[in-house]
Parts: sequence; structure tokens; C-alpha cells
Amino acid sequence: MKIDSFEIRAAKVPMREPHRTASVVVEICPVVTITVRTDEGVRGDGIVFGYNAITLKSIHALAEALTPLLKGEVLDPIKNSAAISSKFKLLGLQGLVGMVLSGIDMALWDAHARALEKPLFALLGNEAKPVKPYGNVGYDGVKGSADGAERCAKDGFLGVKAKIGYPSVEEDIEVIRAMRSAVGPDVALMVDYNQTLDLQEAKRRILALKDEDLTWIEEPVYSHDFANYVTLQNETGSPLQAGENWWGPADFRIAFDSGVKGMVMPDAQKCGGVTGWMAISEMAETRNVEISSHLWPEVSAQLLSVTPTAGWLEYADWFNPVVTEPLKVRNGYVDIDGVIGTGVRLDDEALSAYAL
Repeated sequence: MKIDSFEIRAAKVPMREPHRTASVVVEICPVVTITVRTDEGVRGDGIVFGYNAITLKSIHALAEALTPLLKGEVLDPIKNSAAISSKFKLLGLQGLVGMVLSGIDMALWDAHARALEKPLFALLGNEAKPVKPYGNVGYDGVKGSADGAERCAKDGFLGVKAKIGYPSVEEDIEVIRAMRSAVGPDVALMVDYNQTLDLQEAKRRILALKDEDLTWIEEPVYSHDFANYVTLQNETGSPLQAGENWWGPADFRIAFDSGVKGMVMPDAQKCGGVTGWMAISEMAETRNVEISSHLWPEVSAQLLSVTPTAGWLEYADWFNPVVTEPLKVRNGYVDIDGVIGTGVRLDDEALSAYAL
């Protein structure tokens, strides 16, 4: 089966409500979608999340320029991704290039699995294991965070993550305790600083949170300050989470070699798609590092289900308006029974309605 064509579309997808962090507010969901079709009529879909609408035209143009490089090639996601990635040995695979290549990779894997009428996890060699998702709460203050956490718990989530990084650590603690009061002792709580602290302030706050029973503290410092993560994990002994902003297996290898351990959370869009994730999973298994996910719940649910050191799935409904079968949460776990491909099937009519 050969790759026949690609269709690239850009859209501004509405969100139920803005997602606030200590550093930025995400008000819409800007996406570029990548649809591959084969000479046998098989279709595969992928999505690139632009974070900011300013990026959409650039991502769209880059995807339009890169996808013709694969036209006429035999559909083989690992070989296809290696071939197109090799064009960027001088420029590198970071930033928008890495994101577009990841989106292409996810579309190729979707087509490959759909051609065989199988779910992605079956192609990757395992039966699906249960995957537990957590819900998200924004930088919404004490009452807003507590109300959001309570909604997540009522929706069946076994864990909830909140954005913190308030002007004082006392305010961070007040938010955490309000959430704990709202959800009770059995729901896991995670917090995310979104890279807003320097090393000394991060250490001070992490130590202050020591008794708050947190599953992890995410990105307290700049994401690529690997040495600072090692310092913080060694000097505080607290569970630290990072990885959503690392670019591909190369960044994860550097992080692990620097001494980062315990847990990481790849983003399928930034880590090289399905192909990159599997390489990272192998590295993590040899180091006994737990892997959770960032965004991309449909694809990530299947990837986590075959990841030996799987942790938590980050659930976000941001892409639901443009996919035909959003991922469902049942009895505290995600439901991937009966899914074909990666689980992403784009809603063409919705994409047209939200087109850039």
C-alpha cells in the first residue's frame, strides 16, 4: 500500500472555557490537522496543537511543504518517519518542525492500523491494559479550583491536576487543601507550576508542600534545566514531573543521563508521535521510570496501554469538537474497547465550520 495524498487543514476550535495557568491563558484550541490517504483508499488522521493561533499559518505551511516528500512511498510509519526526519539533521527536530513531523507520524500510524482493521495497541504488540486518566483544573483560585476538582471526581476521575504558582506558597497550599477537602482522601492530586519558578523559590515551595500528599509537582522550573531537576529531586525528595516540553527521544536521553528519574510525561506531538513515544518507553523501562502522558488522550491512551511503566493519562476535551468519537471515561478508566486505528477520526464538517 502506498501513500497517495495528504490534506492539511487549520482551524480555531472553541473551548468550553479558557484554560488558565500561572503564565498564560489558553482561550481557543488552534489546530492543524493532517489526513493521509493511500492508493487503496485507507485514511489516517493526525492533529497538531499550535498552542497559540499565531502559529497556525506557519504550521500549516510547514505541513504542506513536508508531506509531499512521502507521496508514492510504501506506507510504513517507522521507515516513513525516519526518512522524513533525516531531512532535518542540520536544522534539528525541535519546535514546529518536530511538532509537524509528530503529527505526520500519528496520521501514518492511524492509516497503518486502519488498513489492518486493528487498534493501534494491537500493532504495537500487546493487549490493552487499563489506563487511568486524571482531570484538569486551571489557575482558578481557591473556590474555582475546589469546584473544578469536585466536578472531576463526580465525573469519575481518580486523579485531578491543578495549575498553581500563586503569588505566595501559602496561596498554593490553600488551593491544594480546598481541592483535597472537595474530593476526599482517595483521589490523587497533582499540581503544575508551568515553569514559573527559579531554583531557590522552587526548592522553598516544594519543601513547603511536603505534607500535602501530592502525586507529583510538575515543571517547577524551566523544562530543559535538567541539572536543576536533579538538584530538586535530590534535595527535596518530592515526586517531580516533567517532559511535556522535551523534544523527542534525544531530549529524554539527555534528561535520563543527567540523572532525572522517577517519572516523565511525553507529549506525543513533541516527542515524535507514536514512533518517538515507543523509543522513550523503552528507555524508561530500562531505568524503571514511570511514564504518564500530556494531552492527546485518544492516542496516548493506547500508547500508555502498551507502556510497561505506565502511569496516568492526562485527559483534556479540547479536541472533542473536531473528532467524531471522543475518548470516554468509565468507572475511573478510559475505554478503548472497539477502537480502530489511533482512535482519532476527524469530523470534516466541524473542521470546515471552524476553519481558519
